[in-house]
Amino acid sequence: MTQNKTRIQSYITIQNNEIVLDGTSVFKIEPTNFADFSKQAYRNFDIQYPKFFKMDALSKLAFLGAELLLSPITSSEQENNIALVFANKSSSLDTDVKYQESISDKENYYPSPAVFVYTLPNICLGEISIRHQLKSENSFFIFDVFNTEFMSNYSNILLNSDKADVVLCGWVEFFNDDYKAFLCTISKEENTKYTNENINTLYKNSSWKH
Repeated sequence: MTQNKTRIQSYITIQNNEIVLDGTSVFKIEPTNFADFSKQAYRNFDIQYPKFFKMDALSKLAFLGAELLLSPITSSEQENNIALVFANKSSSLDTDVKYQESISDKENYYPSPAVFVYTLPNICLGEISIRHQLKSENSFFIFDVFNTEFMSNYSNILLNSDKADVVLCGWVEFFNDDYKAFLCTISKEENTKYTNENINTLYKNSSWKH
């Protein structure tokens, strides 16, 4: 199969109490914990989705990035053919630890269903899919580091096999209140803004802290 050229349409980074969209800082606050940062970001962008506050931290991180990238290009009235391809290092470990704590204390034994439901990393994909009416392909991979070549190739296959019109792909890592997100939308549409960039160059140029 001959692959058509795919192009990055938009990208976002979230880390260190700041959100940078297409290279421009769109939200930044004084150092605080992620719970406070995510709440302030939600209100700053006037997002209307109460279920956000019930999500675990990984889902909130992924949701915020997806919200700013997908809201301008999706419609609530129709199904949107957008695939999700995400990865991280810690899987859902942050939530797993919290759930383990809830069942380890024999004096305070309370296995919370609200926490248990988030003990898989791909739950964040479900939250995004519900929000943006997505029924297309979605995958969540675990890597030691962000494998940009794999993610790019996987996204290109989805686009060139017409399994998706757009792919939202990237890295969403959260553990012990240390968080990093890099997400981008890719499609076959012309885009002169990112003619020479690919996932790897944008990822490396996003003032990323390893």
